[in-house]
Amino acid sequence: MKLIVATHNQHKIREISQILPDFDIVADDPEGVEENAPDFVGNALIKVRAIAAKHAGCWCLADDSGLEVAALGGAPGVRSARYAGEPSNTSANNALLLKNLTGVTDRRANFTCAIALVDPSGAEHTAVGRCFGRIAETPSGSAGFGYDPLFVPDGHDVSFADLSADEKNAISHRGRALEEARKVIGG
Repeated sequence: MKLIVATHNQHKIREISQILPDFDIVADDPEGVEENAPDFVGNALIKVRAIAAKHAGCWCLADDSGLEVAALGGAPGVRSARYAGEPSNTSANNALLLKNLTGVTDRRANFTCAIALVDPSGAEHTAVGRCFGRIAETPSGSAGFGYDPLFVPDGHDVSFADLSADEKNAISHRGRALEEARKVIGG
């Protein structure tokens, strides 16, 4: 079954394809769409509506996700990709996060992923997945992307970037949200 995904992020396309291998994933960049909602679900809905308007009668999906750090009041949150400013820069984001946590002992954090779907009839559906953990003092690992080298999921002693794709996808926020989405799609 074809699933149109609202993203230009090749890392997300790879993860979605790994988690939903039975679907034909087709990327459609929601270029020019302003993600200005105050939460992940709202931003995912903005993106999925933009592509669903171009793909009537198809299943369409959008993801909005980010890191929420307890000691930072939930930041970077919906600004995760642009935490250090525009344009998005992963190294700068990670450096700013570590700087802002200097001397902080409470390093609890979670990744949140909101999935928004539009089904072939035009009805909207949402699913949310979370993965809890903590922010490491220093980055480690070479897999993953974004904040993965800094995020150590609960029950593990290594970062997301140290885990294999299968290990990460089995416990990640995106993996959990996509499994809920799969139930809606029925694939």
